[in-house]
Amino acid sequence: MTEPLLAVEQLSIDYHRQQGGYLQAVKSLSFNLNPGEVVAIVGGSGSGKSTTASALVGLLNQQALRRGGSIRFNGQSLETASQRQWQQLRGLEIGFVPQDPGQAFNPIQTIEKQMLEALTLHGVPKNQAAGRLTALLAATGLNDSQRVLASYPHQLSGGMRQRVLLAMAMCHHPKLIIADEPTSALDVSVQKQVLDALAEVVDKQGVALLLITHDLNMALERADRVLVMHEGQMVESGTPASLLRQTRHPYTRQLLEASPAFLTVPYRQPHPHSVPFMLADKLSKRFILPRGEIFSAVDAVSFPVFRGATTSLVGESGSGKSTTVRMLLGLERPDDGEVRFDGVSFTTPSSFQKSDFRRRVQVVYQNPWASLNPKMTLEAIIAEPLRAFNIGNKQSQRQRVAELLEAVELSTALLNVRPSALSGGQRQRVAIARALAISPELLILDEPVSALDVAVQAQILRLLERLQREKGLSYLFISHDLAVVRQISDYVVIMQQGKVVEQGEVQSIFSTPTAAYTRQLLAHIPTLPAQARRA
Repeated sequence: MTEPLLAVEQLSIDYHRQQGGYLQAVKSLSFNLNPGEVVAIVGGSGSGKSTTASALVGLLNQQALRRGGSIRFNGQSLETASQRQWQQLRGLEIGFVPQDPGQAFNPIQTIEKQMLEALTLHGVPKNQAAGRLTALLAATGLNDSQRVLASYPHQLSGGMRQRVLLAMAMCHHPKLIIADEPTSALDVSVQKQVLDALAEVVDKQGVALLLITHDLNMALERADRVLVMHEGQMVESGTPASLLRQTRHPYTRQLLEASPAFLTVPYRQPHPHSVPFMLADKLSKRFILPRGEIFSAVDAVSFPVFRGATTSLVGESGSGKSTTVRMLLGLERPDDGEVRFDGVSFTTPSSFQKSDFRRRVQVVYQNPWASLNPKMTLEAIIAEPLRAFNIGNKQSQRQRVAELLEAVELSTALLNVRPSALSGGQRQRVAIARALAISPELLILDEPVSALDVAVQAQILRLLERLQREKGLSYLFISHDLAVVRQISDYVVIMQQGKVVEQGEVQSIFSTPTAAYTRQLLAHIPTLPAQARRA
């Protein structure tokens, strides 16, 4: 038998704890990967899958310690590889797509300059490199190459940055591509484009693909073999069909049962609508691009947010969702149109209106790893809004923080713990508790579950539904995940290229959509693959 392209044997990795001792992140992991094969490593936050990916590309952080085991790539042992050897492997022979596109780019260089550097670093002449950029971007669904190449990273949405990273990973036709959560920030249409592009590279070039993901359904649909990791160990492995025929480990069953493809949640009952609590009325926003062209990010967008209900804003990366929300929050001034909050214009708010608005509206952001100050304890983080508005004294603030931890189903024993000790799901609960600290009436939830595995995602969605019932909260839920939107929404707004193409009650949008774009999005919602349905 020929040697596999990648062979991992008994790999064990620990992290040094700040308070002393070690945390076992990966425990005796073994698997092989052959040319032209797709293997998916699936698990929740803290399962060890991203640590494994980092070890396979020589990017373990300084706190990590490899306790044992071996890694062989293309017949070469990598245990003692130097940084120079890793730099040669990364890019030429191993393409790596990191999890967080926000931290992967140089913020002061254009996308064009960074893509050219990725090509020329390994010997491609500059004139040839420039001619390949458009095709590389098009392969990941970015057809507006001139605008993308002229942009700086902050001028692109998270999904667009992720697709640029995929293009850079494929630019040297590597033997192995390691993709760490490559589609977690992408809507269903672009997710399919990206996965199809990766599948085409695997089929035509015989590239091996290692997918690191929390999305079990995607793994079942796209992988030849699936490895399930939990608390640092591989608890189960096999083909998608074999896993579905006979799931042995309780954690795998938990992931399967929490997958949106298995859920048949009834639509929410129609909510009696009154005057909108918040209203976007013909909002428009235009930006001047680096080369002087005018880009219309939002074009005459109108929709309501009803009191005590959930309005979901849905659209692919670059559809204008984020710019619209910034205008609703008063962080971006619209060129045309009006924002109304509780019946009063909020387009050019006074100082009093801004203060009142901040008391009544809070935001929960997408990334639970980036939204909490790592130097503060949970008590200090959750009490921060109380201090900002001079609400209560230290004793009453501590009591309020304890109440909020219980409300989001976390132990009060965590009061003096820092975010680094928490999982992704626990951090998102802390972010929700902080948002609730000053008893707001409206929560703007910006992709609050897209970075979480399906089991934790289901817990957070149940938590949000309970809090809405108990506290009468209104939600503006921004998402690209239609399976989640179907589950949590009363009213749905679909955006495409800066415009609203359709809006209405959740049941009408999902059962009888009128816009072709909405029907396309619904058709791309991941479903159980054929072998799963048979099993």
